[in-house]
Amino acid sequence: MLRLLNIEFHKLRYSRSAKVLTLTYFILITFIALIASIEFPIGDMNFRVADQGIFNFPFIWHFNSYIAAMLKLFLAIVIVSMMSNEYSNRTLKQNLIDGLSKKEFVLSKFLTVIAFATVSTLFLFIVSLLLGLSFSDYTEFSIIFSDLEYLVGYFVKLTGFFAFCMFLGILVKRSAFALGFLFIWWILESIVYGVLKWKIFRDSDTADQIARFFPLESMANLIKEPITRLNAVQAAASQIGSAFEKDYGVHWYQLLIVIIWTAIFVFLSYKLLQKRDL
Repeated sequence: MLRLLNIEFHKLRYSRSAKVLTLTYFILITFIALIASIEFPIGDMNFRVADQGIFNFPFIWHFNSYIAAMLKLFLAIVIVSMMSNEYSNRTLKQNLIDGLSKKEFVLSKFLTVIAFATVSTLFLFIVSLLLGLSFSDYTEFSIIFSDLEYLVGYFVKLTGFFAFCMFLGILVKRSAFALGFLFIWWILESIVYGVLKWKIFRDSDTADQIARFFPLESMANLIKEPITRLNAVQAAASQIGSAFEKDYGVHWYQLLIVIIWTAIFVFLSYKLLQKRDL
C-alpha cells in the first residue's frame, strides 16, 4: 500500500495545480479563525461573531466540520484532475505496462482519496481545538472531546465525495466534463426529489426518506447546518413562535449509507477500467 501511495504522491508532487488547490483548501480552513475577529457595528455596540458561541466546545466541532465540508470542491478538483491527467499524460497506460494491475491502479487512487480525507480531518481537528481553547467558555476535558462524531462524519463525507469524483474522472476522462457531470447529477437528484415530494408523495415525509439514500444527499445529511442550533437563534425563534425541531446528530445508519456508496463507486471504477480498452 505504501508503494502505491508513493507512486501517486510522486505524480502529485509535479502537479502545480494540485499543489495550489490543496494549499488553498487548507488555507481557507485556517481562515475560519478570521471569523473570530469580525465585528459588526450595531448602533453603539460592536457585535463580534466569536462571542455568539460558535467556537464553544462542543459546538465548534459541528460548526467547523460543516464550514470545512463546504470547501471540499477544491480537493475534488484535485481528485478529478488526477484522473484526467492519467489519460492525457498516458501515465495510466505506462503504469500498466510497467506491471501495475488495474486493481492496484484503482486501489492507489482510493488510497490517495483516504489520505486526503485523513489529512484534512486531522488538520480540521487541530484548527478547531486551538480555536476552541482560545475562545470557548467551556474547557473541561469531557466537554472538549464530546461530539467528535462530527469529525467522523466529515471524514466519511469527504471519502465518499472524493470516491464519487474518482469514479467520474475515470468515466468522463476530462476534468471539466467530470465536474460538469457532478453538477448535473446534483440537479438530477434535486429534480427527482422535487417530483417525489410534490407530485407522488404529497404531504408526507416519504420523499425525504427515499432521498436520504441518494449519493450526494446522503453525504449532505451527514453534517446538517449548525446555525439554527445556536442558543441565540433558538431564543429568537421561540420569541416569534417558530421553534426549530431538528435532529443535528451524526447517526450510524447515515454513515453506513455513505460507506456503501463509497464502496460502490470504487467497485464501479474498477469495473469500468477493467472493461475499457486502454
